[in-house]
Amino acid sequence: MPPSPSIPPQGVEPPIRDRGDACPGALRLHPAADGRLARVRLPSGDLTARQATALADAAERLGDGHLSLTSRGNAELRGLPDGCGQELADALRAAGLLPAERHERIRNILTSPLAGLDHHAPADVRLWARQLDAALCASAWTPALSGRFLFVLDDGRGDVAALGGDVTLVAESGATGDPRAAVAGAACGGALLYVGDDPAALRIAGNDVPRAALTAAAAFLAAAEAGGTGAWRVRELPATHALTAHDTAARLRAAGIEAEHVTDYGDGAGPARPGLAAHAGTPVPVPGIVEGPGGRRALSVLAPLGRLTVAQWRLLTAVAATDGTGELRTTPWRGVLVPGLSDATAAPRLRELAAAGLITAPDSPWHRIGACTGRPGCAKSRADVRADAAAAIGTTAAGPGLPVHWSGCERRCGHPHGTWVDVLATGEGYRVSVAGPEAATSAPVPVPVLQVPTAIAATAAAAGTP
Repeated sequence: MPPSPSIPPQGVEPPIRDRGDACPGALRLHPAADGRLARVRLPSGDLTARQATALADAAERLGDGHLSLTSRGNAELRGLPDGCGQELADALRAAGLLPAERHERIRNILTSPLAGLDHHAPADVRLWARQLDAALCASAWTPALSGRFLFVLDDGRGDVAALGGDVTLVAESGATGDPRAAVAGAACGGALLYVGDDPAALRIAGNDVPRAALTAAAAFLAAAEAGGTGAWRVRELPATHALTAHDTAARLRAAGIEAEHVTDYGDGAGPARPGLAAHAGTPVPVPGIVEGPGGRRALSVLAPLGRLTVAQWRLLTAVAATDGTGELRTTPWRGVLVPGLSDATAAPRLRELAAAGLITAPDSPWHRIGACTGRPGCAKSRADVRADAAAAIGTTAAGPGLPVHWSGCERRCGHPHGTWVDVLATGEGYRVSVAGPEAATSAPVPVPVLQVPTAIAATAAAAGTP
């Protein structure tokens, strides 16, 4: 079975949802094969050192001694015992990680992680994200949103714009209206608002961005109710009740928010590209040292296969508290940023993190390799994919073009956006193929686990990324 695309193919009917989504939260614990699972929402990935310490304490005292990072920059605790919900909730509440309990599962906000940390982009989007989160938590109707509904705020560099947001806002330069001008360091003006996969955008003034995002979410709920299919996300709305930029503009104007239609975006160097494709193409943060304004540095590290031990997490927290700003940022690529270090301390601290087993350089054999939970944590998995992936490390890199993701079943939990090398457990070995919206649907013959590295290299080479 090919992976479910993020954009439904033409002619495919949207699903009928006869129940609410089952996404876990910090208060709604999910039963897994290795115990209960808690997912703690971290809007924009922002954490104080105190909050990070609270997560480490909970993972050590209640969980399996690890923290998992998700593709939305959230944190998961696994191996939790039955009956620990109240103790966990009390700890998270005391750390300020549960500001509104009825809203905790819908605080899904992705923001460009490097905004304000490097020389390229303004930090305004993170202010917008904080204002949006506060508005979400203060609104009585927003708990009706699904735990899968996603807000994305891109600072103009294009790193998160294509990560599948239901409501996506891309910052523009106030000077030119070109999102690439924001990358050049111009002050952030307004934003382009997109809903789902509609290529048309709405230009929104900067002061209106958080309220516009919330209004677009309200427009979705109205469309979902009218559609009658129980849609959890914008892409699931039936064609007869699809949410478009035109519909959203009417809701915005009714709320007193000006919205100007934009149908395509070009940079003057070639033909205009419609929709979010106009903002794509900027690489994600790589592991290493990020040079920032005022001579400050940020450390960028990745968690091997998306998992951190409590000891690794505490080391990151200690570096943030002692040498940084006392803050950390998780990223949707299962990484952590530690901002605010001096030039003198950045390199030695990065070496400490490397010695602790974190990915600190782009040439690491662990870089761009991911895996789902697999056995024994997931009963649906056909294999211990994390152990198999780790055993193959050093021979499975697909090159700079494609990441590699190991999956225990056809759900392919946590797979990358876009195109990737798909390593799927079958019970008879692994099927290795290129997966993504435009990938071929033919399924190769499974190969034994010892032959997977060779199959990955051949698949990547055939895809043009040796």
